[in-house]
Amino acid sequence: MEFAIFGITALVSIACALAMILSDNAVHSALFLVLNFSAVAVLYLLLQAPFLAMIQITVYAGAIMVLFLFVIMLLGAEKGTGGGDVIGWQRPVAIVLGLLLLGETGYVLLTSGTSMTPLATGAELGTPRAIAEALFTTYLLPFEITSILLLVALIGAVVLTLKSRESEGGAPRQ
Repeated sequence: MEFAIFGITALVSIACALAMILSDNAVHSALFLVLNFSAVAVLYLLLQAPFLAMIQITVYAGAIMVLFLFVIMLLGAEKGTGGGDVIGWQRPVAIVLGLLLLGETGYVLLTSGTSMTPLATGAELGTPRAIAEALFTTYLLPFEITSILLLVALIGAVVLTLKSRESEGGAPRQ
């Protein structure tokens, strides 16, 4: 039963990822990403990590996606450019890299045998305490760099919006 739930969730996750990439509308892509985040949360539940599943829903599907949708609406990206495919070379490269990743995954699954046990086991694997200890000791610098990067991206989106409004002849809002 657990394998069936995993298979269905994995297919939903892959389908949502493909729909997100292939969608022409930025808002639709963001909503497909929300569904993908939800599918990953179900996978966390299958790994007996309920805290990570709820954080996935709350932080990523909730807060981060609200921020993404806010920036999309702020920049007016939901309207699309209407132009042709400016960088058409990316699609064949992405297909080749995707097939390479699929081949590597198949190779790992075939050579690892039938044992699919996690590398780290124990009752404290996905607990808030274990995550906090790892986040604020081992991964403190990447955590702080990520927070600064997100702040700079948000400020950049606001500055770009203000510049585009000024160039259109409208006064920036105060």
